[in-house]
Amino acid sequence: MTDSRIALVTGAGRGIGAGIARRLAGDGLDLALVDLTAPGIDAVAAQVRAAGRRAVAITADVSDRGAVFAAVDAAVAELGGLDVVVNNAGIAQVGPVADVTPEELRRLFAVNVDGVLWGIQAAAASFQARGVRGKIINASSIAGHEGFEMLGAYSATKFAVRAFTQAAAKEYASAGITVNAYCPGVVGTDMWVEIDRRFAELTGAAVGETYEKFVGGIALGRAQTPEDVAAYVSYLAGPDSDYMTGQAGLIDGGLVYR
Repeated sequence: MTDSRIALVTGAGRGIGAGIARRLAGDGLDLALVDLTAPGIDAVAAQVRAAGRRAVAITADVSDRGAVFAAVDAAVAELGGLDVVVNNAGIAQVGPVADVTPEELRRLFAVNVDGVLWGIQAAAASFQARGVRGKIINASSIAGHEGFEMLGAYSATKFAVRAFTQAAAKEYASAGITVNAYCPGVVGTDMWVEIDRRFAELTGAAVGETYEKFVGGIALGRAQTPEDVAAYVSYLAGPDSDYMTGQAGLIDGGLVYR
């Protein structure tokens, strides 16, 4: 066993997931980095090691329950333990409710909802087997607090993440396991580039117009960065949040208020 705390982060190859991994490494945690393909997580693993922490890169499809359990087992085997699991991996879909196809809906839920559920199950099973009072942290969104037009199916998945977060928090509290979620807003990542592009295709808006419209509604006057989100995840992963569970905090610069 190691004396260092260890975290597993899914979707860690880029964007918010990579930012979370770098922040947790800076906080002194060792990292298991999970993503669908290797190049991104290999690069992030190198950054984690450069910060003086251990890192292992694991390729897995989070929509595959067995793959998620195997990734958690690999993290424990290779790093000597596991204390924090961040179920960050997710995808977006833009389009009116009337046009959502069965295939789109199944894929969205498979990654955004099933992937979080399998991560909760695998993390809790690992924590309980080793007697660890661990932390499970899930990716929701401002779209998990408010359904946005042209993002109806995506919003539905993020509402579902909040439901699983609340239910799991209640079920695992007696084991000392906390379950919380983070709800970003408009983050300057590849996902928002794609969202903006799809809005342009579907509405006739100029490329960049939708992004700027959303950013214009942020009280703090700028889009957020992966580092902004990672700072909140750092709190959820650390001891200062030990008395917090079942919550889905908005970290959006002042865009959605609840």
